Amino acid sequence: MPRADVVEAPAIGEGLCVANAFQSNMVLQRDKPIAVWGWAAPGEGITVSFAGQSAQTTAGSDRFWKASLPALPASSMPATMTIAGREQTLRLENVLVGDVWVLGGQSNMEFEIEKVDDGMLEIISANFPEIRLLTMPQGKGFNSVPSFERLHEWSDWFGRHFRKGDWDVCSPETVREFSAIGYVFGRRIHMASRVPIGLIDASIGGTTVETWTPEAVLRGISGRETAAKLRDWEERIAAYDAETDLKQRIASFEARKERLAREGNPMPADSQPPGDLRPGPAADRNRPGYCYASVIRPLEGLAVRGVVWHQGYNNCFEGSAGARMYHQVFAPMIRAWRAAFGDAKLPFCTISLCTDGEPQTRERFVEPMTDIGALIREAQYQTFRELREAGDDAVGFASSYDLRKSWYHPQIKIPAGERAAKWALATQYGLLGERDATDYWLPPVIEKVERVDGTLRLTMSSEIRTRDDSDGQMLGFAIAGEDRRFFPAGIDYYTDGSTDNRNQPIYQRNVLVLASPFVATPQHYRYAWARNPMANLVNTRQVPLGTQRSDDWLAEETPIRFPTPPGMDEAGQRRHRLNRLRKELQLADTERQLGEARAVIERLERQYQADKQAWEKTKAAEFEKAR
Repeated sequence: MPRADVVEAPAIGEGLCVANAFQSNMVLQRDKPIAVWGWAAPGEGITVSFAGQSAQTTAGSDRFWKASLPALPASSMPATMTIAGREQTLRLENVLVGDVWVLGGQSNMEFEIEKVDDGMLEIISANFPEIRLLTMPQGKGFNSVPSFERLHEWSDWFGRHFRKGDWDVCSPETVREFSAIGYVFGRRIHMASRVPIGLIDASIGGTTVETWTPEAVLRGISGRETAAKLRDWEERIAAYDAETDLKQRIASFEARKERLAREGNPMPADSQPPGDLRPGPAADRNRPGYCYASVIRPLEGLAVRGVVWHQGYNNCFEGSAGARMYHQVFAPMIRAWRAAFGDAKLPFCTISLCTDGEPQTRERFVEPMTDIGALIREAQYQTFRELREAGDDAVGFASSYDLRKSWYHPQIKIPAGERAAKWALATQYGLLGERDATDYWLPPVIEKVERVDGTLRLTMSSEIRTRDDSDGQMLGFAIAGEDRRFFPAGIDYYTDGSTDNRNQPIYQRNVLVLASPFVATPQHYRYAWARNPMANLVNTRQVPLGTQRSDDWLAEETPIRFPTPPGMDEAGQRRHRLNRLRKELQLADTERQLGEARAVIERLERQYQADKQAWEKTKAAEFEKAR
């Protein structure tokens, strides 16, 4: 049987209490009004005091009260907040004023610092008393209240309890289980700004973008895929019967017991058949809106500085339709989080989906392009570009596809946190200087695409180079004609034929020319189009070019749409088509390599014949002369 959570403090206590977002050792957001809330006896007067400021309020008939203190500047001087009622006074000690950042997403944001590459160096160096850490519990779903429990939360995945819901002073002891990306981000911000930093890890492994979006917001999205997702969940919840589920689990228990007995390996005597009625899909953490209600709702009204988001893995399981839904949902989700924290311009930085699986190679190039991870990254980057082009200068973006490991939890987290910090220090703190500050974090933009003489010519917003200049070979683009068959592109800088004083070509390093001998008339490009892509293009500040494409072809239909057997549901059809496409593209990779090999052989044969003829002529002349 799974172990239970051990609750140390309920979300709402008896008598006078304050929401658990407010504790000793916390950081309050500077330069914004400070909302504080809690519960008391109906009609009880409450006075909240902090840093020489006070605010009075009265508890309502539902016991809830809320007070607002004026904005304060940053202060690293520990102070005490008091919440005084009719007969009781609460004291929150060692409170600082600085910047509070929320960390959102799934397990790759959750991933602890002790598990990452060089994590132990970070842990033993984590002596930062002005950084404060809070990891949110998973919460109660749609039954959540404007607070959260402080508890030791049981994890079936790890088979142990994790301490959640407590504000801690950052130290080697407390940081060990904290978000690696979040800690590195906060550590860098604090070191540069010298401002107290509060970090709230609000991420949960295995979760999707729609579960972090309020249900009411999802219902207002007009996209067909989002509507289908909501309808599917409604049907699953309506179809579930707890009694039937229990009977099925009891039957499975008895069948297993009988099988083990026949094998001479009886179950332990204390094993009991299940007897609990489970809530079913209504309490599934990926039910649309569930994690927002569980984790963000208890923080609604809290003043924060911004959000860093890293997620996407669990949205890869529904093909092109799932990626389209991601694009429909992501911008509304960002707006919903901004509304939750009371700031329509709240800074929000996306770290794109991480790598997974074997690396894309020249030999195995187009088959990995079927992976839906590239579509999720595209949706994330596309959302960023659309918001920014609409005038939203508070959004940020950092790619992580080049931080490669063949695991869905790549341990290269420290550079990911540093990239988000680079964005924040350039845009929110102004510490990288005004001149060309965007170069430090902003991905290069493809500003113009031209189809010229069997090539695609891309004009970029900045100069482009390779991430490692070992051989200068630019990698990562694929091109296709109208037949939807992609091939790896040769990538060169554009030159108009001009030369320098040494008669060397003058290259325009912000203009790339894409070509392939297998694509006579290229129409479209894709860049970094694999879960673990072979791509190395960056700007002069080493900022990677984002995952993107110029086509809108479906993954399940590129290059062709396979028929499906009758009777398959939509998910089965998708898997059927993708499986056959992978085989088609494996053969395409082999066919291309054969063509390349033939071209090399033909070139070598021509060179050999020319060299042989020249040599034979030279030999003949020398022998003739020697006579």
